[in-house]
Amino acid sequence: MELIKKYGMNFIIYIFLMIILVITIFPILYTFFASFKSNQEILTAGTNIIPKKFTFENYKQAWLLADFKRYTFNSIYMTASIVIGTIITSSMAGYAFSRGEFKGKKIIFAAFTATMFVSLGSITLYPLVEIAKFLHINTNLWGVIIIKVFGLNIMNIYLVRSFLDTVPREIDEAATIDGCNFFRIYYEIILPLIKPIIATIGLITFRDAWNDYLMPLVFTLSNPQQSPLIVGVVSLRSSGAAASSWNLMLAGTMLSIVPMLTIYLSLNRYFVQGLTSGAVKG
Repeated sequence: MELIKKYGMNFIIYIFLMIILVITIFPILYTFFASFKSNQEILTAGTNIIPKKFTFENYKQAWLLADFKRYTFNSIYMTASIVIGTIITSSMAGYAFSRGEFKGKKIIFAAFTATMFVSLGSITLYPLVEIAKFLHINTNLWGVIIIKVFGLNIMNIYLVRSFLDTVPREIDEAATIDGCNFFRIYYEIILPLIKPIIATIGLITFRDAWNDYLMPLVFTLSNPQQSPLIVGVVSLRSSGAAASSWNLMLAGTMLSIVPMLTIYLSLNRYFVQGLTSGAVKG
């Protein structure tokens, strides 16, 4: 009876997880198959998942019309800059909140933490654009990079701080005796210790930066040559002869997904390890 209960519960859990998996992966599968359809078939028989006739012309046209080489380069340097900058600022902030001793530390950290429970969405876009105008960085991707890097993500800081709170402070004290200052301890001791957390932060930041659409669109309206790949892909919807070239946009979408999947599959092991470390040790 106990075995029936045990395996019966496992069966229910597996069925539930399979349903969630199907719901999650269905949009990607639909996009993949639709990228091989003609625009007419998408508009008239969009409910059919498998194309009546596979065509690779969509990918060829999307590659040429969207100038993928330029847009991909823009996305790579924007995303890489944001990832590197975010890792530096998040790890330093987490280290300061964990090891630093300064007045108002708890109050400041509580204020940062409170932002986790406030979802402002696109409301903050206008004030951010106004700040960028004041700094004269509102017409290129460097405006997006600076805002993303210095707009600290509290979740990243929390992961670093939670991990470091479990690391014995005797390590810092021993390094101080050896002549290391606060910053040198961070660079030579703390950074090597938090590699799993860095991988987690890097992957999450890469996903958000690579898929970001609204802010890069606003910052590159007057300078389309600076547009990242996602903005270029969405513009494909009106790039063809038809009013809405969904076939080209879906083909471009699949091309833009490839780097994200590649990075995730490469760093998946470190991503899971980092989340587990932050959860268990925190």
